[in-house]
Amino acid sequence: MFPAQKEAQCPTTWRPRRRSRRVEFFQGTLDSTGEFDSVQIFDTTLRDGEQSPRTSFSNDEKREIAAALDEMAVGVIEAGFPVNSETEFETVRDIASATETTTCGLARVVDGDIEAALDAGVDMVHVFVSTSDVQLEDSMHASREEAKQRAVESVERVREAGVEVMFSPMDATRTDETYLIEVIEAVTEAGTDWINIPDTCGVATPGRFRKLIATVCEHTDAKIDVHTHDDFGLAAANALAGFEAGASQAQVSVNGIGERAGNAALEEVVMAAESIYGADTGIDTTRITEVSRMVERASDIPVPANKPIVGRNAFAHESGIHAAGVIENSDTFEPGIMTPEMVGAQREVVLGKHTGTHAVRQHLEEAGFTPTDEEVRTVTKRVKEHAANKREVTAGDVVRFAKAADIETATEDSEVTA
Repeated sequence: MFPAQKEAQCPTTWRPRRRSRRVEFFQGTLDSTGEFDSVQIFDTTLRDGEQSPRTSFSNDEKREIAAALDEMAVGVIEAGFPVNSETEFETVRDIASATETTTCGLARVVDGDIEAALDAGVDMVHVFVSTSDVQLEDSMHASREEAKQRAVESVERVREAGVEVMFSPMDATRTDETYLIEVIEAVTEAGTDWINIPDTCGVATPGRFRKLIATVCEHTDAKIDVHTHDDFGLAAANALAGFEAGASQAQVSVNGIGERAGNAALEEVVMAAESIYGADTGIDTTRITEVSRMVERASDIPVPANKPIVGRNAFAHESGIHAAGVIENSDTFEPGIMTPEMVGAQREVVLGKHTGTHAVRQHLEEAGFTPTDEEVRTVTKRVKEHAANKREVTAGDVVRFAKAADIETATEDSEVTA
């Protein structure tokens, strides 16, 4: 057992792969960091992510995504649920044999599940059991004591096989805290390497989750991992709160896909940790946009335009004041501590109903025109009128408006085409 008086700090043996590439903060209320220095990313896109309603990856898609995640240098890839089917087993086995990153297979506290995961050759087995009374009574149909005993036996079985083991008390945030700690202490004695605290139904708040993780840290010497769901839009914030309280790893999915409203999004957690906290995640962040698009295609779940980090509007500007500022200095209306280049994206100044003259001048000059101030105002008016009818303003439209205004090109023989 581990006494409650133990210092509330979870140990970790993981070391950063590289120096953080964080951009320095400006002066202001958030001008210093230091809550944590390095954290690890556990990616569950191929397991929980694929459990998104109406989503299914082909085996080739899973292998392609796994390869990209491996190259991106995530800490762990949860490749799937091996006992689910023969095809799933083979795919998990293929991913485990083809990647350098630690691979993980999910298993209930059932002998068949554990044996399937071990046979698939994964580096880690993630065993879980329900601990909340509502799930114990109405889903698992087991008593608290039965659940605890099966958890201990499952951890011991994986340990006997010489494979790293992670244990999850499912629905931890709706579990009686006294019982939760009892289970955590029991699996700690059984030798679990990791304890994952899942906010299975997305009901945690950052402050409450931070307090829970700190409490868990007082009762185990295992490394702590967190798994947060986005039912109330708090998944990324809760994952970061877990880091602040001593967790060394968070389970995330690309684009935040997963059960119901999804999981904490890899891109949000990674970039917040890297840019806001100045911590090292070990991730090659320049691959984020590329992998996001890959998962978007495979999952058939569109990425919203206003999605943080990877949405098409994340680094786009239309409003006249914003566009003018960004053209002068991108730090004026972007975070400053995160650039599009850091995530493999590009900045875009969009023409539309709210466009100002600065953006129009930039587009005209990029198209090879040399407009006067009056000509810029003329084209700006045409752009606004065109966009007011909910029509997109394209590069061809800009050229057409410029020619209609008889704007000269940079050289007499320049040919400007749509």
